[in-house]
Amino acid sequence: MYICVNDSAMFTAKGYYEKGRVILNEEAPVKSKTNVIITFLTEDDAAKAGKRIPGGLKGKVSLPDDFNEPFDDLKDYM
Repeated sequence: MYICVNDSAMFTAKGYYEKGRVILNEEAPVKSKTNVIITFLTEDDAAKAGKRIPGGLKGKVSLPDDFNEPFDDLKDYM
């Protein structure tokens, strides 16, 4: 995945860490020394990320009654 921010490109790649080295599953799009940011996902984090509990946010999220009504600022355009 590529993301461009202020003429700087960021690249996301999956890989793994083993014996003090980070091994990428795909080739990086750079050939020279480059700064990187690495996020470590423990197995617990990876397992939690995939599990969703139906109704887990029930009672914690609410929408105002006029949610689907147009904004007053936009009435001139409608």
